[in-house]
Order: sequence, then C-alpha cells, then structure tokens
Amino acid sequence: MDFAITYLSFYLIQVEGKGDQADKRFKHFQTLDTEEYEESPLKDFLDGELMKISKRKVDRHPKTEQIPTKIGSFIVEEGHALDSNPNYNVFNRVRYAKTKQEFQEENEQFTRSYIDTSAVRGGVFIIASAKLTKYLDEPFVFLLKCDFEPKVASISDERTLIRHVEMAITTKNMKSIQYPYMPEEGMVEEGELKIHQASHARYFEDFLKFVEYGESMPEIMKNQVIHMVHEHVSAQFEENSDELQKFEQDLEIWETSEKREIQERLETHQVVEATAQIVEHTPEAEMRMKLGSTSVKGLLADFGESIHLGKINGKYVLMIESNTIEFDKGVSPIEFHKPDDLQLLIEKIINKS
Repeated sequence: MDFAITYLSFYLIQVEGKGDQADKRFKHFQTLDTEEYEESPLKDFLDGELMKISKRKVDRHPKTEQIPTKIGSFIVEEGHALDSNPNYNVFNRVRYAKTKQEFQEENEQFTRSYIDTSAVRGGVFIIASAKLTKYLDEPFVFLLKCDFEPKVASISDERTLIRHVEMAITTKNMKSIQYPYMPEEGMVEEGELKIHQASHARYFEDFLKFVEYGESMPEIMKNQVIHMVHEHVSAQFEENSDELQKFEQDLEIWETSEKREIQERLETHQVVEATAQIVEHTPEAEMRMKLGSTSVKGLLADFGESIHLGKINGKYVLMIESNTIEFDKGVSPIEFHKPDDLQLLIEKIINKS
C-alpha cells in the first residue's frame, strides 16, 4: 500500500554566494501526471517515501525544543475560517488542482516563498499531490527538499575509476511537509500539517509565515510553573508594592537563566499541589536537579511521595525511598554497603556542624 501520485513538479534550487548578497534562483524542470510519473526515474527514487513520511511518528507537544518532526497549525483568528489563512489557501489550491498546468501554476508560489528564506540551500524541490486510495479519495500535498550531497562519485571505467557527480541528491536527509496531517490512516486534520527537517535548522519551516507549532513539554511545564508560583506568591503582597515588583523581577531573571538555584518560595504542600496539576496532564513529567556535584533525575509525580527535600544546619538533604537499589556502570564498594539506620544518619549530619 502506498500513495498514488496525481501530479508532481520538479524544481532545481540554485544558490550562489552568502547572506544578503546571495543569488537565489529556481528552475522548473518538469511537471508530471500519473502516467508520466509511473514511467519516470522519480518513481524508483521516491518509491515508498510518501508512506514513510506519513507514518513518521510525531508528538503534538514534543519532549524537547529541538525536535526534527513537528505538527503545524494554520493560524486563524477567532471567528474566522481556515480560508482566512494565506498558507492554507495555497495548499488547498495545489491540493485540488484539476490539470497539470493548474497544478504547476499554483505550486510555484511555494517555490518562490522558499527561495526567499534567509538560509535557503541549493538542491531539488519536489511538490506532489497524491491519494491514499485505500482509505480516502481526497488528495494530499507533499513538499520535499533534497539538499545537494558533497563529494559524491560514481563508478566510471577501468581508466578513470570514479567520476565526480555534480548536484547529486538522496532521500536520506530529505526535508518534507505533508498536508493535511494524518494522525491515523483514514483520518485527516484539515487545519494541520506535518513538517520534518533532519537538521535542527528552522529554515524549511520559515517560508510558511502563517503556520504555528505546538509548544514542547518543557515550555508548557515552565509556563505552568510560572503561573502557579506567581499566583501563590503574589497573594502574599499588596498590589503594586515594592515587594511584589521585586518578586516579579526575580521571576523574570529565573525564567531566562540556564542554571537556576532553589528559590524557597513555596511550602511543601503548595509544591505537591502544583506538581499534581502538572502530573494530571503529563504523567511522565520528569524533574531534574543537581545537589552539589550529584545529579538526580526522577518522576515529578514522586516528589512528596517517595522523594523528599529538606534542610539540616542550613544544608540541603534529599531523601529517596525505594524497596530496591540497582547499580549499573562503575563498580564500587557501595554495592556491598549495609545501610545505616536513618535516625543515626540524621544525627550524624546534625553533629557534623
């Protein structure tokens, strides 16, 4: 099972120079219909690629910011329909083009917009409409970009051995956009598309000015934490007071800092309450912290249950409850340790001062 190509346009992107002085051009090579595509070398080159793109896993809210595959949504103001979005309109016109000529005329806007991006690179730009006829008779639009591969050679003859191949392309790191997004086979989301770019550069998504992408889980968690902390702490101060302004300034500094120290603003029950709200929506949410030179990683849901944070003599102490202890790399004598009674351990810490 695979997609059946309805129309496909093949463009060459050429970029000479760098920065604002770069000379960026595109050249249309061919636009093919179904029969022409079936007889062309492109069929072997792209065979199975469209299905691979549609099946590639993607998270609506990824675990990290730098993720290669994303779900994009057409930006629409409240009360307006999808056809108020310029990017959606181009996709829709390309998607429902009735002739080969109409398909090419409509899709050239994608190519023109793409070469206007600041970091565009030379290569091949392919725009295709295709149907997954087993489930749907409605077409999909695929935008594919293959960068030129440096230092590519092919076997030549006994005398020259190899021949340098200019403008070689491969599907290995191919960038792609699929519209509409298909969360499951046979289901489509008209207001969403799926974008994939093997590198973490954003330039392949930059030419779609009116598409936005879902926040990552770390960003969502950060926003939730800021809202909860602001809600709890601001209630302790009078409106427009110096204390409240100082707190808001400190919160801004905290938000933008890569290395953040503990703030000691909320009581244990307030932290447990706040984490419970996050865990309700994201059960697998993680917490990471570093005590001195010791890094700790665990589930946010365990804080207050089996992970406890306290202070003794002005120093921080982290306690972790568990029925088992496992060791991985780095064999040490600790693996043979018979743990001390906790009360004796606390007394030992207290007496250290």
